[in-house]
Amino acid sequence: MSDTLRHTRARGAITHGPKPARQAAATSLPLASLNAALLLLLAPAAALAQDSERTLSEVVVIAGDGSAGLGLGTPATTGSNLGLTPMETPASVDVISREQLEQRGDHSLNDAITRAAGLSVMGHPGNGGGALSTRGFTDGTSVMRLYDGLRQYGGIGVTFPFDTWSVERIEVLRGPASVIYGDGAIGGVINVIPKKPTRGPVENEVQATVGTQGTARLAFGSGGALDERWSYRLDLSGNRSDGWVDRGDNRDATFSGALQFDPSADLSLRLSHARGEQKPMRYFGTPLIDGRQLSAVRENNYNVADGEIRYQDSWTALDARWTPNAATTVQARLYHIDSERKWRNAETYVHDSGSGLIDRSGNTDIRHDQTQTGFTANAAFEGTLFGLKNTFSAGFDVNRARFRHSNNTYVGSSGPVDPYDPVPGAFQSSIPTIPRYRNTAAQHAVFVENRLALTAQWTVVAGLRNDHAEITRKDLVTGTRAFEQTYDDTGWRLGTVYQLTPDLSLYAQYAEAADPVGALLMLTTANSAFDLSRGRQTEIGLKQRFWQGKGEWTLAAYEIVKTDLLTRDAADPSLRVQVGQQSSRGIEAGISAAFAPGWRLEANAALLRARYDDFTESVGGVAVSRDGNTPTNVPERLANLWLSWNFQPQWTATAGLRYVDKRYADNANTLKLPAYTTTDLSLRWDFAPRTSLALNGYNVFDKQYFTTAYYTATQWFYGPSRRVELTLNHRF
Repeated sequence: MSDTLRHTRARGAITHGPKPARQAAATSLPLASLNAALLLLLAPAAALAQDSERTLSEVVVIAGDGSAGLGLGTPATTGSNLGLTPMETPASVDVISREQLEQRGDHSLNDAITRAAGLSVMGHPGNGGGALSTRGFTDGTSVMRLYDGLRQYGGIGVTFPFDTWSVERIEVLRGPASVIYGDGAIGGVINVIPKKPTRGPVENEVQATVGTQGTARLAFGSGGALDERWSYRLDLSGNRSDGWVDRGDNRDATFSGALQFDPSADLSLRLSHARGEQKPMRYFGTPLIDGRQLSAVRENNYNVADGEIRYQDSWTALDARWTPNAATTVQARLYHIDSERKWRNAETYVHDSGSGLIDRSGNTDIRHDQTQTGFTANAAFEGTLFGLKNTFSAGFDVNRARFRHSNNTYVGSSGPVDPYDPVPGAFQSSIPTIPRYRNTAAQHAVFVENRLALTAQWTVVAGLRNDHAEITRKDLVTGTRAFEQTYDDTGWRLGTVYQLTPDLSLYAQYAEAADPVGALLMLTTANSAFDLSRGRQTEIGLKQRFWQGKGEWTLAAYEIVKTDLLTRDAADPSLRVQVGQQSSRGIEAGISAAFAPGWRLEANAALLRARYDDFTESVGGVAVSRDGNTPTNVPERLANLWLSWNFQPQWTATAGLRYVDKRYADNANTLKLPAYTTTDLSLRWDFAPRTSLALNGYNVFDKQYFTTAYYTATQWFYGPSRRVELTLNHRF
């Protein structure tokens, strides 16, 4: 594949398909201003807190027991617009609570997300660092990421949020989600929900972390009621580290704020704004040397010295919620998203067995400028249908997105380097970086959902959504229109839940969905001729709460088939045809239990069989079938375990294990990324009612492992090495 096509596929592989979405914020935050902003905000916030303490009773915060569990009884917005809990939803829905994020010490959003069953990360700089794999499907073409229910159309994919400080909870819906969010989610959806304004007294929180690898973090949060009608939420955080490879320094900063006005008991208005800036590690993986990965080069970085990666994202939203009566809820959101991204690096490394050196190519200078403005609204009504209890929801989405892509056509080389002692050199390219094309997407969608209670124990949930998108590409070099294409798709879901006992539910679901063949905002002229890929899923499962709510468990079995994949024509490998098929079958299980005083166990596991059923690629101009092979970057076994022990009133020890099975780096399944298990340990001391000190160790046995392969199958990314952090948290 040419460099041009490689970057088209990769940089567009994250968020596909026509569907607007739901919340947010906009602009960039200079990193240098974060500390000053925190200091300025601490003083007035502290004064406000002291004033509140003179009139309000004291609120004492202590370490919890992790009782949130799997969240089966908490309403989750990601699985439905009907206000259902995971127990009432005929689908696999996990909720990772704020308490669990704090207990596990997960500052990185990717670390937090992959604690859920069946999810693994395959992020690298080319896909914005956020690509995921679940149920046999990968990347933004099949695994969608949302911010507070809002979907960003992708070029590169979603690069915000990335830090968990401002996160209230993370909801994970596995399996097709086209009924709720449109195409591009056959594998699943991850919805990151930020903290919101609350009506209670003002509470503030500050957190500071220092650790190995030059790690330092500082965060501040504040929220509460200003008066009877106004409330707010404010969160700031900043991180820096030297990374786990040479010249791996990285830093980021995040701002999240919301102001809410409640003019009456039935009407609420909220203005939200969030923004973030990242300078990730300028690390593009480590090449195989004589067909092997060598421990001696684990920490080497083969990028140029003046390499650069920067992501700037901002999300702004105005939300309205109206409840004219107990049976009616109307919600609306007007939003704007703005993202700017830049890469300027030597990205491709190949070991030359003759010279013994690492040849570097693909000196890439890319810039993305992406905006999206939209409006979404829905209404839910509770009533009766044919004398049976019924809930109905209907809504629509409209948005317009623009994406401008600038590059240097990926031409340039900074020369070979010694694999053991690389001299980085400087970026070189003879081709100027100029705007090359602009894609525009105009979208609209309508959706309906209904839940009918046939009996007190038996409910049926159905949903339908139609998406329409018009994609236009303009060649900015020639000034001509390259193509104009229209996509129209209808996805649907039918499911049922039967309550065997008040705390045990059996469910089943059938769903049909769609994925685009490439990110619509980076769609090439060649790919614009193809239709959407189709997918269907059948799933059955059990969900139960036991021990008076102290324990919860879930079990799900599923089959997903995705058709109309792009594959090579067996008769003429130079041609691509849309006849391919891929499928997966699997079982997922999760449990959370406070099994003894002071003890809690949380665990999950996923087993699947993912295969190409009909897929051909061109190898040296010859058509080669990959039927029966496992798709790349798909682990077929995954497991997580987390055990906590509150062994003294003020002391809690925790231990976590993460297992990821082998994955293949190529469609031929000849290059295997080994399976790995990492161990995390934590000790927390609540030495005062509002103050805690936590010592966290990550990958404590310093396991050498690989998270993914780059666009070249012989260039692999090492996962983080061992690090230790000390975190002080204080609420006031």
